[in-house]
Amino acid sequence: MTDRPLSLDGKTALVTGGSGGIGRAIVDTLLRHGATTGSMDLPGCPPAPGAIDISLDLADPDATLHAVDAFAEEQERLDFVVHCAGITADSVVWKMPVEEWRRVLSVNLDSAFFLLQAAVPHLRKTGGGSVVLISSINGERGKFGQSNYAASKAGLNALARSTAKELGRFGVRVNAVAPGLVRTAMTESLPGEVLRTALDETALGRMAEPEDVAGSVLFLCSDLARHVTGQVLRVDGGQLTA
Repeated sequence: MTDRPLSLDGKTALVTGGSGGIGRAIVDTLLRHGATTGSMDLPGCPPAPGAIDISLDLADPDATLHAVDAFAEEQERLDFVVHCAGITADSVVWKMPVEEWRRVLSVNLDSAFFLLQAAVPHLRKTGGGSVVLISSINGERGKFGQSNYAASKAGLNALARSTAKELGRFGVRVNAVAPGLVRTAMTESLPGEVLRTALDETALGRMAEPEDVAGSVLFLCSDLARHVTGQVLRVDGGQLTA
């Protein structure tokens, strides 16, 4: 281990959903610690200053393969992949339109599979690295009205654990980070009763900031986590302690 275990100097990273609240904080954090970072998001979603803008629809496997290949070849390496892209479309299961089920699973889970398929050859060529999938505590506990979202996040947890077993022999680590309630533009618009319930569930009595999630991603990408793989790290202030 180096004497600067959180340094990412000379490393490269790709972050999906890099223009959103959590994704932007992750991009900022990786940049500040020295990693050349590409922000992958839909066209018209500007990245954080200093990031490489990679516009695409992550639900398109061919576009994802092309974008990952182009970035890795230009940078001559790929060290870290963080999948943060995600959407919600809430409804109880008996009222949920089939297209909303499919859309959430496509954006949240299918895109992670496409991303890993594209990135693994480059991670292997680099000789190691770290993959972090941004999940949710609702992928472990479920959530009323979020069967599609919870199923997609549970799928990310299983994907992380399975691919950790597959990629460990190549020195590639795969983990998931499961936030609870995080202060973003989306959660700020939630009804007050929903916010109060979530805060009452926490042990720390506060909502997470995007930087709290980003710090956990930094840890999992760094040498400090060199022997951590196949794990789901909750960043929820104690919302889910079972």
